[in-house]
Amino acid sequence: MAALPRLCRQAWEPVLARARGAVVFLDAAAAEALHWGGGGAGELLAAGALAVKPLPPSEGAAGGSPRAVFVLSGPLRGWAAAAVRAVLETGAVRCCALLCAGEAEGGEPEESLRRWMGPGGRAEVVLRGAPLLVPLTAELGLLPASAGIVPPAGGPRQGGPGEPGLGALPGELRAAVRVLVGELDALLGAMGLREECFAVGSLSRVLAAELASCAPARNRRRMATHRAAVVFVDRTLDLAGAVGHHGDNLAEKILSVLPKLPGHKTDVMVNMVELTALQTPDEACSIIAPGCLAQPNDPAAKALWESFMNLKQKEAVMEARRHLVEAASRENLPIKMSMGRVTPEQLSSYIQLFKNNLKALENHCGLLQLVLATVQTLKHPQISKWDNFLAFERLLLQSIGESEMPNVLNQLLTMIKPYNERMPDDYTCEDFLVLLVYMYSVVGEIKGGKELDKAEEEVKKALAKAICDEAEPSPLLQKITGCDSAQNLTSQKATDAVDKIFKTLRDIARARMHMKQFNSIHNPGSNTHQASYKPLLKQLVEEICNPDRPDPVDIEHMSSGLTDLLKTGFSMFMKVNRPHPGDHPLLIIFMVGGVTVSEVKMVKDLVATRKPGTQVLVLSTALLTPLDAVELLFTTDHPQPDTDI
Repeated sequence: MAALPRLCRQAWEPVLARARGAVVFLDAAAAEALHWGGGGAGELLAAGALAVKPLPPSEGAAGGSPRAVFVLSGPLRGWAAAAVRAVLETGAVRCCALLCAGEAEGGEPEESLRRWMGPGGRAEVVLRGAPLLVPLTAELGLLPASAGIVPPAGGPRQGGPGEPGLGALPGELRAAVRVLVGELDALLGAMGLREECFAVGSLSRVLAAELASCAPARNRRRMATHRAAVVFVDRTLDLAGAVGHHGDNLAEKILSVLPKLPGHKTDVMVNMVELTALQTPDEACSIIAPGCLAQPNDPAAKALWESFMNLKQKEAVMEARRHLVEAASRENLPIKMSMGRVTPEQLSSYIQLFKNNLKALENHCGLLQLVLATVQTLKHPQISKWDNFLAFERLLLQSIGESEMPNVLNQLLTMIKPYNERMPDDYTCEDFLVLLVYMYSVVGEIKGGKELDKAEEEVKKALAKAICDEAEPSPLLQKITGCDSAQNLTSQKATDAVDKIFKTLRDIARARMHMKQFNSIHNPGSNTHQASYKPLLKQLVEEICNPDRPDPVDIEHMSSGLTDLLKTGFSMFMKVNRPHPGDHPLLIIFMVGGVTVSEVKMVKDLVATRKPGTQVLVLSTALLTPLDAVELLFTTDHPQPDTDI
């Protein structure tokens, strides 16, 4: 199996070969892939690019160069085609290259590019091999072009789980699914894999069926030599895993509390003022360019990031200190090694040693960014709240086992406070949305009735009032309510938004109703054991790794042709081994709608323990924090491209 980071580099080779003397334009997802896996913009500039610009560009011109290279994460369609056209129609570009996936809108893409440039323009189109991936670790890859894909919240409509096919999806989602299937086919081809497809969930079933049956994938599988099982899983079957705070992981906390890097879905801004002589009361300090977590060209920083992703928080912080001490020793800086507990203050004092040594700063810049991210996270006020969330989630698990949903909602009601009565430790409106998603996902199908309706109405009223009372709605509340300021946020708009939220919450509670084996993620506990959350992904991997190899009940195999169909049919009458996801040397789990750092670690650890000879790879559309999950669920119009870089 080809390593993910190497495949990501390969995807950028055609761009680097054409960059000399050109302005390179990237869409947001391509920029994110370059940032994590292609060596960053510096790699393009080193290859001779005159500039690297966002698409659509902030200023329409091509930067004075007659040559342009466009890198699209998807096909030349819709907003992407409009953005490329806007640049070419300025008349400045006479020669362009386009690297994209799939087919173009309106026929031959070269023809369209030449038409937009005008007479005498020369165009080249290169269809990508490997897709533009974000390789967060050696075992975790994201497809940023598909970050907006979210499975439907509720279970399938009446008529059984085998319901919706590709044709039943809304047009925009259908196009997004086709793009995702094309990207996966390209990835599996670059890895030389012959895969069997399995699915858990309705949108996963559509994706797995498309990948199993599409002609390019069938042709590829005939030639491939390495075997793999690809298991698609709908995120909405278990949202408690996406919004919960049970992971003792430093990377998860860094990604949750530090502000996002502008235009990026995954990386965060690290405040670099501590390494300068600047004295400023402004915490954000926009004068100094922020640091970030992605350090593709720094082996020490990459190794530390892998530790942040794979170790418990305490071990990861100790690893940060070890790396920093080793770096300081190599630079002959006067470091005093202290044993025992690592504190943010201790890490800060070590960082200060690098401050006035430009050579040391340059040599270890990537490492210092990751350690600064650690210090800023450990000191962040949101971190003390993390433990409050964890305690409340455990209380909810206990309450759900002992009492009905209306009582649990009434407990929550007493904690909803308006903006002017809120203390720093109190929950905000966004925090309540996180807790509500956790509750409704864990509890599963709820018995309706007047008592539940009454309890929900009370919570709705209190939440709508709290949203209205905000001094200034947060970016997330602005997206949910559709109002960009407190003046525009009327009581009616807040009420409508909250009604819509509760409709989605009821759908979330029904998500697993059609399942037989994985229909519960709540362990009610007993006299000797506390109630607990049992992740669907954990149940799934344990089932795949079960040495008895039982026929999977809720893991559906998608046939790729007549042979598979016959095999499945015969197995009803005679002993034929049906395809099983545990039969292959490589297990690929694709979480449709996002995955968390804790879930990736859990999958790796489980497979290593239960099936030591099996390699595992986790792919997804996004890396989620609790607020990311809330945004995906409750903001409208999915999928939609993010053009802000």
